[in-house]
Formats: sequence, structure tokens, C-alpha cells
Amino acid sequence: MRTRKTSEKLGLPPGTLVHIGEKKAEKAKITVMEYDPDQVREERLSSVEAVLPVKDSPGVIWINIDGLHETGLIEKIGDCFNIHPLILEDILHTGTRPKVEIFDTGIFLVFNMLYLNEGTGEILSEQFSIILGSNFVISFQERETPLFNPLMDRIRNDKSRIRKKGADYLAYALLDMAVDSYFIILETLEEKIEVLDEELITSFSGKTFKSISNMKRNLISMRKAVIPLRELINTLEKNDTDLIDAGTLIFFRDIRDHVLQIQETIDIYRELINGLHDTFLANVNNKTNEIMKTLTITATIFIPLTFIAGIYGMNFKYMPELEWEYGYLAVWVLIVCVVGVMFYFFKKKNWF
Repeated sequence: MRTRKTSEKLGLPPGTLVHIGEKKAEKAKITVMEYDPDQVREERLSSVEAVLPVKDSPGVIWINIDGLHETGLIEKIGDCFNIHPLILEDILHTGTRPKVEIFDTGIFLVFNMLYLNEGTGEILSEQFSIILGSNFVISFQERETPLFNPLMDRIRNDKSRIRKKGADYLAYALLDMAVDSYFIILETLEEKIEVLDEELITSFSGKTFKSISNMKRNLISMRKAVIPLRELINTLEKNDTDLIDAGTLIFFRDIRDHVLQIQETIDIYRELINGLHDTFLANVNNKTNEIMKTLTITATIFIPLTFIAGIYGMNFKYMPELEWEYGYLAVWVLIVCVVGVMFYFFKKKNWF
């Protein structure tokens, strides 16, 4: 599976629709939910043309597209709902920074959905885009995910609040569920940090260090996804648009509070991970120092012994001690005394 690079758009005019990112779905799927306080209608459409009869429905319309690689389909959706080509270009560019753009007939939101790969422990990011109109919401995902299944269940429930609200509340609900998924990831990361903290007490292995490095990368990825959301919510609050009811803005402010909480938690976890990283390096340095101290003491003890052995290993004919009956025993006594004195000296200095 090949990832298309930004360089493939080099030289093309603005608004040219090119999918930049990984193909994560075999075929794009179009799902429509049309609802009002009295009824709900769900349908999976086979073509964009089938969307046209739904467009003028009196209720709230949620059109969800799973898969962004079919640029022709995205272009037809843009023509059907009068979406500017530059916005369609951002939808197809999966590396677009989270942001909000308010235009005459709608609001464009783009942000990241995060998933934690249980196998590798890596945080995966996927782009999620929303077009909010007067009575419709069009969402664009890179692939079909179960994240919004609970929201669909709420829409099917005729007693839920969302059935009595407009399209702006649906847009809020989509963003809220994406942000809530961040909390789940943070809970998992917290458990992993606690495990790493316990491992550092007994282990200084390369595996532990790799886990710490992966955790740092995951927190950086989360921070890059979360920080722009504050700006996104603030922009919605400051701009006077008829597409978002004043009552719904209160719910968007609640998301902003969640984003602040997530950001603070990420910053705390980053401090903890940096502390674990420093602790690991300090423990490794201490272990290295202990090894070096042991080798140094051993070498220091053997230096005078090597000196003694070197003297009596010389091949001079006239050495008085060589002819002495107790010369060999005297050398051993000298060696033992030297070692004993050095051990006493090192022990007195608390070197071991």
C-alpha cells in the first residue's frame, strides 16, 4: 500500500483534487441518516446521484463518506452541495492541520481521530472532516470505523436529545465523540507509564528504553492533534454565524474544557516520561560507573603485583634472592601483604 506524497501536487493549480495519504478502504461508501423528532431513515447509497433527492429533506441529514481515495466521488459531492474546491482539496489532503473555516453557506471542520494500536503500542492518526450546512452534515473518513456507532444508536432512539436538535448539534456530537476517544487513549497510556515505572526499578534493558521512547512519540502525536482543537473551538465562538445556535455553542465550550483537560494531562505525562527517561539514563550511568569502579580497583590491585612479578621475572644471573631458600615464600608473603593493605585502604575510603 503506497502513500502519496505532497510533491505529487507540485505545479498543479489551487483546488486540484488529488488524494494525498494512504488508501485505507477498498471502495468508498456513502451512508445517509435522515431524521427528525418523529422518524429516522437510514440508507447506504451506491452513487452520489442518489444523494440528490435527500438534499432537500426537511429533517436533519447526515451523509458519511468512508474512503477518500475516489476523488471523482468527492468532487461530485462538492458540486452537489456547492463546496469550494479549496475545501475539497483540504479534505483529500490527509495531512491537513486541524482547523475551522467559515464560509457563506457552511462551516468546514477538520481534525484528527486517534487510535491506539494494541499490538505495537503506537498511536495512529486519521483525518476526519465535517461540512456543516443549514440542515445537513457531511462527514469524510479515511475508512469505516466503529467510533460513531454509539452516536447512530442515539439517533435511532426517539427519546434522545439529538433527535430534537439541528445539524449543528450533530456536528458537535461528532467532534465530542472524537475528543472523548482521546481520554480512552490517555487511560491506556497512564497504565503503560505505571508499568514502565515499575520496570525501571529492576530492569535497565533496551526494551524498556524503547518503550519509553515510543511513549514520548505517542504523547507528541497526541499533543499535535489536541492543541489546534482549542483554536478551532475559539474560532467557532468568536464568529457570528447563523449555522450554530447559541444553545449549541455551550456544548462546544464543553468540548473546549475537555481539550484543555486532555492537554494538561498530556503535559503531565510528558513530564513523567521525561523523568523516566532521565532515571533510566542515570541508572545506566550508575551501573556503568560501578563496572568501571570494579575494573579500576581490580587493575589497581594487580599493578604492584605485576611490578613484583616483573622484577623477579628478569633473567639476571646475579640476584641474591634467587638463591635464597625461602625466597619464593617471601615473595608470596609480600604479595599477600600488599593485597591486604590495598583492600584495607579501599574499604576505609568506602570504595566498595
